[in-house]
This record gives sequence, structure tokens and C-alpha cells, in this order.
Amino acid sequence: MLRVGVCLWAAFLLSVPALGAQQGVQAHQAMAARVDDGSIQLDGELSEQAWQRATPIRDFVQKEPTEGAAPTDRMEVRFVYEGNALYVGARMYSQDPSAIQAPLGGRDQTDDVAEHILISLDTFLDRRTAYTFGVTASGARLDHFHPQDQENQRDEGFNPVWGARTQVDAEGWTAEMWIPFTQLRFNDQDEQVWGLNIRRFIPTLEEEDYWIVVPRTERAWASRFGDLHGIEGIRPSRRVEMLPFVVGSSRMNANRNAANPFDDGRNLKSRVGLDMKLGVGPNLTLDATLNPDFGQVEADPAEVNLTAFPTRFPERRQFFSEGSQLLNLRIINLVYTRRIGAPPAGRASGDFVDAPQTSRILGAAKLTGRLPSGTSIGVLGALTDESFAHVATIGSPLIQDVRVAPRAGWGVARVQQEFGSSGSSFGFLVGGVHRDLDPANPLAQLLVRDAAVAGTDGLLRLKGGKYEMGWAAALSYVGGEAAAVDRLQRSSSQYHQRPDRTHDVYDPTRETWPGWGVVTTFSKVQGLHWLFDMQMRFDGPDLEMNSLGQLNDADQISPRPSITYRETRPGKYFRSYQVRVNSRQGWTFGNEYQEGNVDANVNLTWLSFWQTSFGMTYIPRGSSFSLTRGGPLMGKPRGWRTSANFSNPNTSQTRVSMGASAGMDELEGRSVDANLNLSIRPVPRLQLSVRPQYSRSTEPQQYVTTLSGGRIETFGSRYIFSYIDRSTWSTQLRANFVVTPNLTLETYAEPFAASGRYYDHGELLAPRSRERITYGKDAGSQSVLQPDGSRRITVGGSAFTLANADFNVRNFNSNVVLKWEWRPGSTLYLVWQQSRSARETIGTHVGADDMFRSVNAPGTNILLFKTSFWLPVG
Repeated sequence: MLRVGVCLWAAFLLSVPALGAQQGVQAHQAMAARVDDGSIQLDGELSEQAWQRATPIRDFVQKEPTEGAAPTDRMEVRFVYEGNALYVGARMYSQDPSAIQAPLGGRDQTDDVAEHILISLDTFLDRRTAYTFGVTASGARLDHFHPQDQENQRDEGFNPVWGARTQVDAEGWTAEMWIPFTQLRFNDQDEQVWGLNIRRFIPTLEEEDYWIVVPRTERAWASRFGDLHGIEGIRPSRRVEMLPFVVGSSRMNANRNAANPFDDGRNLKSRVGLDMKLGVGPNLTLDATLNPDFGQVEADPAEVNLTAFPTRFPERRQFFSEGSQLLNLRIINLVYTRRIGAPPAGRASGDFVDAPQTSRILGAAKLTGRLPSGTSIGVLGALTDESFAHVATIGSPLIQDVRVAPRAGWGVARVQQEFGSSGSSFGFLVGGVHRDLDPANPLAQLLVRDAAVAGTDGLLRLKGGKYEMGWAAALSYVGGEAAAVDRLQRSSSQYHQRPDRTHDVYDPTRETWPGWGVVTTFSKVQGLHWLFDMQMRFDGPDLEMNSLGQLNDADQISPRPSITYRETRPGKYFRSYQVRVNSRQGWTFGNEYQEGNVDANVNLTWLSFWQTSFGMTYIPRGSSFSLTRGGPLMGKPRGWRTSANFSNPNTSQTRVSMGASAGMDELEGRSVDANLNLSIRPVPRLQLSVRPQYSRSTEPQQYVTTLSGGRIETFGSRYIFSYIDRSTWSTQLRANFVVTPNLTLETYAEPFAASGRYYDHGELLAPRSRERITYGKDAGSQSVLQPDGSRRITVGGSAFTLANADFNVRNFNSNVVLKWEWRPGSTLYLVWQQSRSARETIGTHVGADDMFRSVNAPGTNILLFKTSFWLPVG
């Protein structure tokens, strides 16, 4: 039946007609005027005579709330340039200037709360990519990069060095922008013609005004731009920028042991480093960093993860996040840059241990850009140093160095070629990591010496981008000592050692291991009402890419169809609404049904711009190869889940959103989750937000351990599970105070508390069964031992003890960052970080008071100073 489904899928794709592409026509044109160098003073007043030389753009049109209508308020935008920079002057009229919503904010921090203007430039005139520069009425700068022909597809890591000033007056407000040509990439030619679009957003009216409107039912951006003419006689610069920095820090640990030779109470450290940006021709940019520092990066949210899989946290380091779309395939995630510099895999033990929290990055370089031929290039290389943990023993003056991470080289190269007027593309990627390991190194038993991935992907856009057909194929390879390769075969994404697995060979002696994966998609992405997406995923039984990327489930065949009905035109009750039904199913390559769900979601935007959404999920019975952590398949129960979310308009200065969900299954598993997000601005310079979250769940299939001495039916092992009663409270608190748009104080704090109580322990009844033999009810007996709360189990003539796994956890993480851009491109940071934690084996439910008691838990305080100096060499 599975093979029939795959054949039908292939036949459907092949039956799609070769729909023709549509060529857009750019009818709107604007002119930039040349002015004398130094004739513009960046003050936001537009008082210089030079502005009168430029012809203003006035023909704007609404997209929201009434598509195609004239703007409520007029606007004029002018462009002039001198030898080194482009200037934008904009006059935004307002019928009620006192109502202009202009709260102060830092760079890229205002969202849709503040009135603002955005200027988007397609400097290559490739009709695919665009730079966007903007400013709010209060003077906060906004910038991002559009790597694709989609307005909502943004690279927020784009942070060029440029300037903007604004003024609010009796007619509305004005803005001046200074954009150095060194911060733009463009072709080397006598006359520049750039794509152009302009957007003004008025939050008090919920109004979006554009020079060129992309209709709500279509997905495009740069391909619809008008043209900016008149820029002549400029040449791409060498674009050489140096950014040296100095860092100093102090780490203070709670409950310090005076005998610890690695903790003197202050633990002062310092370092110097260098970031560099170099233009390679007019189209490519080389970013390099030596001895980088990421000390001011915000901590990841706290959690208690009891699953078999690690949590995927987002990349927060700007060097790796900027341009990341050029370093991965579209559908298969072959690269997860947080592997670079991750915590060392090795461990050391002793009376006192000074172990590194991350692997030290000696240096990294990245080459990105787009050639005039439509070829996008992304190359990343990094070198991490070997790391040592220092171990001391009480009574001995000797310090032992234990290697916990080898020196490693990392590399990724990606090329993508666009073709056709609709922006279809084809690309490939290669990547890998090599670790400096010899067989005698103990780490060679933990880590593979070499890991590599290679892949290709494509996107065929049909009928002017209305339909999209996509694909991706990947190969993986790992090689090293047999113990290290075996460790990957037995990992949570593989579990090749499963005793009931018959469709693929488990070989603990292999030293090399190749794998593969393929994904295909066919989608309708534009249209008035109906949209659909049909994806088919094949992750081969041997696909392994967790040395460089991240994969939770290899060995799966997974069809994932979805269909959407939407209405974008305002009606009697709703401004817009959307109904979406999607499904996800999964089989192993041994035709073992794993999991499935059917989701139905309704999203409503009311005429008042309030938003409401509802969801329902049905989960049929299935099975899992991860529940037993390498044992036989275990059945999973039938269940359902429902959710609801409400929020007020995004433009409100007081933002409120709330959500709740609930679920249950046939094994008496239950869950309830609730969250609230509240953001207020008591004064224009201050934004406060609080996001409390609560969850309570009873999970019937919590893995505990695997013991020998089991029954023949379970291959001689006991796979022990229990029910677990969990509760969690957490709150994310933020306070951002803006002195000026270039001087901000940002505070983040997250108190967290969680508990778990294990009960009704038992062992798996039989492979693929959902049932288990509960100790003390179905067979044997169990008793709780004091004082540690461990459980003594007697069953079938055997006796064993299970450690008390109950827990109460409290965590508190916080960052306080004073950020001052004391001159363009040069930034000073003062940082205070806290990390506190406490754990007890109690298991009682936590409350809000436990969450806030985490502030009193022992922990670590870090004070950090960093300053960088922007040096534009040429």
C-alpha cells in the first residue's frame, strides 16, 4: 500500500503541466539627482537647497486596510547622491501630527508599534534580492536583507553602517537617510539602475502605503519593484572594514570553595580579537573573525528535556546567522552552525574540575554574495581549538590537563543558480568537519574523525510563481574508529541496535558509514482562495548528519499534504481568515507505521484587527523506536489536542496575546498549557514585557531505564517505564530603556521552575504493545526505600532497585546589556549575566512562588566589558 501511495505521488507530479512563466513589467520610474559633496547635513530637516534638485515620488497607494485606495495622508520621497553616498529625504504628512505614534526604540526593535518608512533597493537589478533601510518617526533605524523574492523573507542579521535622522513638526514628520555606497553591493557600470520600492506604515490607522503594491494573494517582492535611475559615475569600493575589539570579564561563583585552585573569586579574563569585512569584487563579501567573542549573546530558555532528542536552539551569533540562507539546502537541514563551538564531548572528573563551557573558535571566515549571472555563493570555514579540562586533587599540588575536545576544521560551500523569469533555482552544497584525532586519543572512541554531507536542491516556479515544485537530495558520510561510528548508530536518531529491526544491518565494527535522503514538494503558493502543499520525505535508514547538521528521525518515509482556504478581502465580520488542514504520516523503510496526525487550524483577523486562532489535532495509534531508547518498537496511544489563541492588533502600544491548549490520550495521559504575553510602554522610552507560561501534564510512557534479566518476549531485557506527573512555571521578563536610538539598556530575565513525579512503574509487555506490566498491580511488588526514595522491585524471582528520579528544578537566567554605538559602526557593551540553578528529588508540584524563588538559588555572575572600533579602510 505504501508503494502504491508513492507511485501515485510520482504520477501526480509528472502530470502537472509545464505552466509558462510570466514576465513582470516595471512601469514606475524615479530619478536620483547628483549634488555636491557635503551639501546635505544629516539632521532630518530637509532644509538644504540640494533637496529641491530631486523630483519627488508622490504616487503611493494603500495595501492595507483598503487595497488599491489612495493613502489617507500624502507623502513625498526624494533621492539625491554624492560621490560616496545615497541620501533619501522623505516628507510624511499627517492630518493630526500630535497622534503620530513614535515610541523610542533601539535598532530593529520597534516592530509595527512605531510609524516608519522603509526604502528597499534591488541594487543588482536581478529582481530577486533587495536591501531595506528604514527609520521610525522617533529616529530608530531599521534594516534587513531580502535574500529571495518574498517581502516576508528577511535576513535580520544584515547590520550595515549608515545613518538616519527624523523631525516631527506641524505638518507631520520628515526623515533623512545617509547610505554609504560602501555598504551596498552593485555592478561595476557607468550608469546604475536599481530596483526600488517604498513603504510607509501608519499604526494609528493600521495603514500600509506602497509605491508598488504586491497584491495580498501573491507572493513576490523585488520582481515587482519600480526603477531608480540617475545614479552615474560611482564605482564599487574595495569595501574593506576592520573591527578590532577588546573584551574583559570577571566570573564570580556562588558557594566558592577556597581550596579550589581554579576559582580565586574574581576569575578575571581578557582577550582581543578582530572582525573584518572585505569586498571581493563588486558582488562578493568576505567576513572573517579571529579569536571571536560571543559573550553578550542571550542565554537559551531553561527547560527539562526528558525526551530522547536534544532541543534545537536558534543561532544567535550574528557572524553565523547573517547570510545563513546561503549555507543550507532549502528543505533538508544539512548545516546547524551551533555545532561549531559547541560544548566539548569529553568529560573529566576529580575533586576540582575547570572545564570549558564551549569549544574555542580560533577563527572563521565566510564568503557570500550573488553574481550578475544570478549565481549565489556561500562558503564558510572555521577552526576550533583543542580544549582541556584542568583537574586538581585535594592534597596534591599537581594540575592534570584532560583533553575534552580535539582541534577541528569545519567547512561548508553552497552554490545556487537562478534561471528563468520567475526565479527558479538549482543548487548544491558540500560540507564537512575533520577532527584531529589519532586512534590512541580516548576522544577517538567518542567522536568520528570525519563527517561530510553533500546535497542538491531545486525550485521550479511555474506560471509566474503561482506554483512551485521543489526537491532536495542529500548524501551523508562519517568515518572514524569503530567505537565512534557505533556510538552514532546507537544514537537517538538511529537506534540501529533495535532487537526487532530487520530491514537494515547493524554493524558495530564498521568504520565508515554512508547514508542518503530525498524530499520532494509541489505547492500552490498564490491564488485568491485555495492553496496547497504536498511534501514527500525519504530519510534513509543510514542518513546521519548530526556531526554538522541536526536530524532527529532517520529511517522514515513521510508524506505531508496540506490544503488551505483563505479570504483576504474584508467582509462583514472579518478582515481576513484562513482554514488549513494538514497531515503528517510516517513509516520506517521496514513498512512499520510510526506516527501520524491530522491538524485543522482556523485563523481569523477581525475588522478591529484583533486576531483569533483555533486548532484541533487528532493522533492515531502508532509506534515508536525512540521510546525504548534502542529497544523494540513500542506502541503509542490514540489521542487528540486542541488549542486557542487570541491577540490584539500588532500596532497597539499595549500588546496582549494569550493562548491555551489541552490534550489527552487513551492511556489517561493529559496535558494543559497556558501562556500570556503582555507588552506595555508606560513612557515612550521604556518598554516592559512579561510572558508567563504554565504547563501541567501526565505522561503515561516515560522511559526510566533498561535492565537485563527480562522475559524472552522482550529479548531478555526489561524496558522500564512509568507515569510521570509534570508541572512547569516560567516567565520571560524584558525591560528595554532607550536613552537615544544609539544608546539602550536591555534587560532579560527568566525565572523557571519544574517538577516531575514518577509513579506506577512497569515494564514493556511485548514489542509494539502500548501496554506494560505494572509492578505491584499486574505482577511482583514495589516498595519505597528511605531516606533516598528509591524503589525496590521484586518480580519473577528477581529483585532490583530503581533510583529516585523525582525532581524539582529551579533556574534563573538573566542578561543586562548596556549598548552604546558611540560612533557609526563602533559599539560599547557593558554586560551583567546571571545563571542560577537548584535541584531537589522531591517531585511536588511547583507554583509561581517556586519560579521566583529561583532568584535565590546559587549560581554564577559574569561581568563583561567589550568595545569595538569600526575602521573603514577603503
